[in-house]
Amino acid sequence: MNDLRELYQKTIVPTFIKEHGVKNRMQVPKLVKIVVNCGIGEALTDKKVVEKMSAQLAVITGQKPQVTHAKKAISTFKVREGDPVGLRITLRGTRMYDFLTKLVGIALPRVRDFRGIPNRGFDGAGNYTLGLKEHTIFPELEYNMVDRVRGFEITFVTTAKTDEHGRVLLTLLGLPFAKE
Repeated sequence: MNDLRELYQKTIVPTFIKEHGVKNRMQVPKLVKIVVNCGIGEALTDKKVVEKMSAQLAVITGQKPQVTHAKKAISTFKVREGDPVGLRITLRGTRMYDFLTKLVGIALPRVRDFRGIPNRGFDGAGNYTLGLKEHTIFPELEYNMVDRVRGFEITFVTTAKTDEHGRVLLTLLGLPFAKE
């Protein structure tokens, strides 16, 4: 499924050069990676949560997640240094484009009362973070796998220098931003 890669080469690059004053093809921003991050605080009380959510994220993304551990102890949250507190997956290349196609074409349209993704997730350097409240919008998750509905963040890392160029790139790649 290199449809998005071909779309980028044949449509997005010429559009960017023509409409945004970019002089060189190499200056056109591109999508570098997609990072999926899930915080699992309940893993402190139930050790099986890490395994269950890891299996679910592996089905969603097609790649095994990496467990992130607490860097320091926080007594008010009963967190010790080294406790598992989250899962992270970095997607690049073909898996990144496959995940983006699945997110835009299948998962986001399944969100109830969907009016587009918010514009406020940009970081000032052209990268965008989208938070999803429930991971069950992905159809490949079987009902018996899901023990509890959890959310996660998806970060789109681009080579864009500004938020405007990042928004244009992600819009051309198919992300449905909400009308303001």
